[in-house]
Amino acid sequence: MKHPRRNLGFINAAHFLDHYVLLVFPTVVIGLELELNRGYGELIALATACFVAFGLFSLPWGWLGDHWSRRKLMAIFFFGAAASLAAAAATANMIVLACSLFALGVFAAIYHPVGITVLLANAKDRGRDVAMNGVWGNLGVATAPAVTALIATAYGWRWAFAAPAVVCAAIGVAYLLLTEETHEKKADRSQHAEVALNWRMAAVIFACFAVASLAGGLVFNTITVAIPKIVDERFAADIPLAWIGLVATFILLFGGVAQITVGRLLSRIQPHLLFACIALMQAIAVAWATIATGPALLAALAIAIAAIYGQITVGDVVIARYTADAWRGRVYSVRFFLSFISSGIAISLIAALHGRGGFGLVLAVTTAFAVVFAVSTIGVALVANRIEAVHSRRVQPAE
Repeated sequence: MKHPRRNLGFINAAHFLDHYVLLVFPTVVIGLELELNRGYGELIALATACFVAFGLFSLPWGWLGDHWSRRKLMAIFFFGAAASLAAAAATANMIVLACSLFALGVFAAIYHPVGITVLLANAKDRGRDVAMNGVWGNLGVATAPAVTALIATAYGWRWAFAAPAVVCAAIGVAYLLLTEETHEKKADRSQHAEVALNWRMAAVIFACFAVASLAGGLVFNTITVAIPKIVDERFAADIPLAWIGLVATFILLFGGVAQITVGRLLSRIQPHLLFACIALMQAIAVAWATIATGPALLAALAIAIAAIYGQITVGDVVIARYTADAWRGRVYSVRFFLSFISSGIAISLIAALHGRGGFGLVLAVTTAFAVVFAVSTIGVALVANRIEAVHSRRVQPAE
C-alpha cells in the first residue's frame, strides 16, 4: 500500500468499530425485554455464540490472512459487520437475532489476527503506532455503552444496530477506494523474522506466550466485565446507576490513554523487559484492588486497567520482533484465540465465585491468574534476553 498513514487510519477505525459493535447488544438488550417479552437472562445468553465465534474464528481468519489478501479480508470485515448489524436491526424474532449476532462475531474475528498484521506492515514507529491503535480499540469499548444507549433512547433499539451498520459500510467503501493492494500481496511478505529463533527457543517462547495469553485473557475479561459491579459494591453505597457507568467509563478511558505512554516507553526500553515490568504492575494492582475500597479502589482499578491494556500493546510488539511477516497472521490468531476464548470462562468464574465470596473472592482468584501471567512474561523476558545477546554478537561489525 502506498500511503502507510492512511492505511493506519483505516486500521485504527476498524479497531474502534470491532470493539464497539460487539458491545451494542449488551446495552440494547435492556430495551428488548419488553418488546420481545423475554427475561434479561434469556436474552443476554444470545450473545454467547457471538463471543465464542469472536475467539474461535480468529484461527481460520489468521490462516487465511497469511495465504490471501489481507486488504480484501479487511474489506470483508467492514461489509460483513455492516450486514450482520443490519440483519440484527431488521430482526423479527430471537432466532434471527441470535444468527445475526453469531455472524457479527464471525466477521468481527477478522480484525485482530489480520488487522494487526496490516498495522505492523505499515507502522513507521512500531511502539507508537501499535499503542495508538490500542487506544482506538479501547475508545470503542468505553464509548459503545453510552452512545448505544443514547441512540436507542432517542430512536429505538433497531437504530442502535442500524447506525453503526451504515458507518461500517461507508468506511468499507472508502477503504477500497483509498487503499491499494501493493505490499499486501503474499509474495511481498518477508519470510524472515527480525531476530531469528532456533526451534528450541521458539518452542519455549511460544509456550510462555500461550500460558500468558490464556491467563492474561482471564484477567482482562474478568476485570473489564466486572468493573461496574465492583464499583457498585465496593466504592460507595447507593450510587446511582448513571454514576456507576461514568466511573467505569473513566477507569477504562484512563487505561486506554495510558497506552500512549507505553508506546513511548517502547522506544526507550526493550519490549520483552517492559512486558515483564507491566505484568508485575498488573499483578500488584489487581492484588491491591482485592483489599481496597473507596478512592483507593478506583486508583487500583485504574492502574490495573492501564497495565492490562499496556501488556497487550507490548506483547504484540514482542511477537512481531520474533515472527516473520509471512506467518504473523497464524501466530496472532492463536494468541487472540486463547485471549478471547477465555471470556466465557471469565464470566462463568464471576458468576460462580461472586455468590460464594463476593468480589473479594473474584479478585483474589484473578490475582492468582495475574501472577501466572507475570511468571510467564518473565519467562519470555529471560529467553528473549539470551536471544538478543546472541543476535547482538552476530550483527556486531568486525574490528
